[in-house]
Amino acid sequence: MSQTNPTLPVLDLSRFAAGHPERAAALDELRSVARSVGFFYLEGHGIPQDEIDGILSLSRRFFALPEDDKLAIEMRKSPHFRGYNRAGLEYTRGTQDWREQVDFGPERQSLNIASGDAPWKRLVGPNQFPDALPELKPAILGYIEAVTGLGIRLIEIFSEALGQKPDVFGPIYRDGPNQLLKIIRYPGRDKTESDQGVGAHKDGGFVTILLQDVVGGLQVDDGKGGWIDAPPKRGTFVINVGELLELASNGYLLANIHRVVTPPAGGDRLSVAFFLGANLASTIPVLDLPPQLAAEVRGVTQDPQNPLFHEVGRNVLKSRLRSHPDVAAAHHADLLEQPKAAVPA
Repeated sequence: MSQTNPTLPVLDLSRFAAGHPERAAALDELRSVARSVGFFYLEGHGIPQDEIDGILSLSRRFFALPEDDKLAIEMRKSPHFRGYNRAGLEYTRGTQDWREQVDFGPERQSLNIASGDAPWKRLVGPNQFPDALPELKPAILGYIEAVTGLGIRLIEIFSEALGQKPDVFGPIYRDGPNQLLKIIRYPGRDKTESDQGVGAHKDGGFVTILLQDVVGGLQVDDGKGGWIDAPPKRGTFVINVGELLELASNGYLLANIHRVVTPPAGGDRLSVAFFLGANLASTIPVLDLPPQLAAEVRGVTQDPQNPLFHEVGRNVLKSRLRSHPDVAAAHHADLLEQPKAAVPA
């Protein structure tokens, strides 16, 4: 029997609509996918292709700007971890990622931080947008609104697949979810120091909604010591389960490991990644699953190098401090672990 290369399944959002004849089968399929590989392509998502093409085009235009225009919104200037990073300035598990990118979130006012306040409150604040490309701001904010709506719909569907009411997570995202949008460019292998575009990791939110341009590079852990390639498919997003859903389901759902390998020499890769999480002030509940699902619970994956907390703000701040050491040192040195003093002999 000949073997075929594994690939990610494709799910159609329209099959989950109320009254659709395939709805029950679609929920069964989602459960199976979300507890095995944890990734799938989503079609029928309802976001117009011209909006998708527009955000990719503007991203390409931003990365083509002179370096000084990009550095005008350098992340190091933002205590909220918003703005532009040159390749090599973000880290995954202590190793440099080779991609340039801009991080955006919801437009919010900085909070007045009092002594004794939760440190995660420092993450709340405004974005940085480039003066050299004024069209980017309305496009980014509009896209965040669109994919947030899609993300909430997916959370509701996951909730139903877990035997819950659709709005079971509503109390922890309704008053302002944690939203992070990254526009990303991976330079070709001749421009980098390794083949690590992004190192192997899991995503921390509820769901990730990934838009890919035309060059592949995303790979998903197949659970057998290998990787599943996830090349771009026009008209789809790649969706994956985040650690919040794994925590809430006590490991019934899988937040799977994935990475991005550097594209071939002479080219580059463009993507737009949106991460939807819970309100930073919230705590993730553990759901009471129906007996037939509870019997298949595996427990949450434990990583000694990256402990998971049910307190959302604590988790997010930990991730940002580790991923962006330059920003952490510039604005949050008091939160960093200090080296232990030598013990006198």
